[in-house]
Amino acid sequence: GAAMRTEISTAAAFVTRLLRAAGGIGEEQLRCFRERLQEALREHYKHHWFPLAPSKGSGYRCIRINHKMDPLIGKAAAVIGLSHERLFQLLPSELTLWVDPFEVSYRIGEDGSICVLYESPQPGGKTTKPLESRSSCKEEWRIGRASPSKNYNMMTVSS
Repeated sequence: GAAMRTEISTAAAFVTRLLRAAGGIGEEQLRCFRERLQEALREHYKHHWFPLAPSKGSGYRCIRINHKMDPLIGKAAAVIGLSHERLFQLLPSELTLWVDPFEVSYRIGEDGSICVLYESPQPGGKTTKPLESRSSCKEEWRIGRASPSKNYNMMTVSS
């Protein structure tokens, strides 16, 4: 449905931006990856999207890289010829991306702060999570990396 389109495209664009920042992948491949990831997410979330209870099913919708590649990212990457090994070189080794109705947020590193990529007011006007923990998103790119051997360029989250 159209209901989750914004959230899904936000999440897919974010992962695509991480890959683009790592370098070495052509724009056409990135576009293909992004489309594939959006399809995979739409399919995965189809029966697990509850706008009236946004946190319901959140664990199921969570995209996770934690020494294991998230299968949805892995599948989309395979389409453009990226192996899991290559993905681990390109993406943060600890990444959690929550795709919920009205909010998409992420955390890099196990104890990084949670940064919001997309937020829209819910019908009924109540906010779901307190806002205090969202101050230091920009620093996220520089700290909390599990492997200091790689150079990551600073990226801004605005598009």
